Amino acid sequence: MNRSRTAVIAAMLLVLITAAAVAQFGGYRRFGYGRSRVGPDGRPDRRGVPDWKVDEKFKDDVFTFCRIRYNSYGGRRGDRWNTDYPDADLNFSYRLQQLTSLHTHPDGVILDLTDPKLFDYPFIYIIEPGALHFDEAEVTALRSYLLNGGFLMVDDFWGQAQLDNFLFEMKRVFPDRDASEIPLEHPIFHCVYDLKERPQIPAMGRAHPNHVDRDGNLITWEGGPDTREVHYKGLYDDNGRMMAIICHNTDLGDGWEREGYSEWYFKEFSEKKAYPLGINIVFYAMTH
Repeated sequence: MNRSRTAVIAAMLLVLITAAAVAQFGGYRRFGYGRSRVGPDGRPDRRGVPDWKVDEKFKDDVFTFCRIRYNSYGGRRGDRWNTDYPDADLNFSYRLQQLTSLHTHPDGVILDLTDPKLFDYPFIYIIEPGALHFDEAEVTALRSYLLNGGFLMVDDFWGQAQLDNFLFEMKRVFPDRDASEIPLEHPIFHCVYDLKERPQIPAMGRAHPNHVDRDGNLITWEGGPDTREVHYKGLYDDNGRMMAIICHNTDLGDGWEREGYSEWYFKEFSEKKAYPLGINIVFYAMTH
């Protein structure tokens, strides 16, 4: 891990709490509406997502959202690793820049676990890992990355079978470690935004204000009985440092990607849950 980079980012994050505590989203805006594409210059087409220039003084020390490209069973990359890309990455990076004092890169990056540049990024993101498969080089790289100070966020997979597959792959990374449930009392749910629940965030296509159960409660799960209970699991090193958070039966990425599609979805899930928890996770990861 690039220690100087980590130290600078951590120092900037120390003032994040007060900045985020008073920041407001500024109301619903229809930016990032529709699927973005990557332009000829290699940068994502922002489709209205605000852009900004990185301060030259911090060009080597900005926080950069790093999405991991991976293989699925069957030997194909498929398209699961790029679910919600690039809108989720762009919107979340913008909200970090807007709501916190953290200097943030506007575009983010995509890397393989075996890329030597991986250690330049203290935070990495894997989405839809229900059929993920690591090769041996990736197992070794991820183990080294996490034990040397890196942090992994895993998001957007549903049901017991997908969880079992991902935990099996992580057992290859850490045969002697088990992920454990993170209680609501843990600081990761309170360190910037004080969350009153461990939120379950459905994809926008599964959410509707009239989609309620018999008691009138909003239905937020996406499938059968094994998707109804949200899980946030932590994986820890020998010193008790959280190396990874596993967000199961929930979809923070859609809360970021789809904020410009529906004012109701934005207010109910993006503004109240997906962004606050995402910001908490980044803050906690970068300061621990």
